[in-house]
Amino acid sequence: MNPVPHLTLVVAIDAQRGIGVDNQLPWHLPEDLAHFKRVTLGKPIVMGRKTFDSIGRPLPKRRNIVITRNGGWSHEGVEAAGSLQAAIDLLGGEPASIIGGAQVFTEAMAVADAMIVTEIGHSFRCDTFFPPIDPAVWQETARETHFSEDAGYGYDFVTYQRKEQR
Repeated sequence: MNPVPHLTLVVAIDAQRGIGVDNQLPWHLPEDLAHFKRVTLGKPIVMGRKTFDSIGRPLPKRRNIVITRNGGWSHEGVEAAGSLQAAIDLLGGEPASIIGGAQVFTEAMAVADAMIVTEIGHSFRCDTFFPPIDPAVWQETARETHFSEDAGYGYDFVTYQRKEQR
C-alpha cells in the first residue's frame, strides 16, 4: 500500500455551499476558472465520473484520475479507479487535487490535508452541495478577496489546512 499523498480539495461554492446544478457549474466566473487552472496545473487531479462528464474531456497538462463504480468505463487520457482509495493508491504518494463532485468531496474530506475554496458571495440555484466545513477540523490560513465586475459579485480564494495531521 502506498503512503497517503498530500491531498487538496479544490472547489468553488456559492453562499449556500452550492457547487452545481444539472451537472454543470451554476455560474460563469472566468477569474475562478483561471485560479483553478493555476492551482491544479502540472498536478494529478482526481474526480468522480459525473464531474468528468460535465467537463467533457481530460484536462490538459494534468494527470486525470476518474473514480467510477463502472469497471468497464474508460476514456482516452484518463486513468479509472473504482474508489477514492484506489485513486489514492494510483497516486503512489504524489500530491494531488481532488476536484469533485459532492460524493467525492464528502469522502475525501476525511483524508485531505488542505482545501482551496472559492467562496462566491452570491446564491445560485443548485442541486449539489459541498459538505459543511467543520471549524474543529479545518483552519482558515489564507484569504484573498476579489470582485468580478463582469459577474457583479464578490468572491474569496480561501485556503484551509487540517488542524491535526491524519
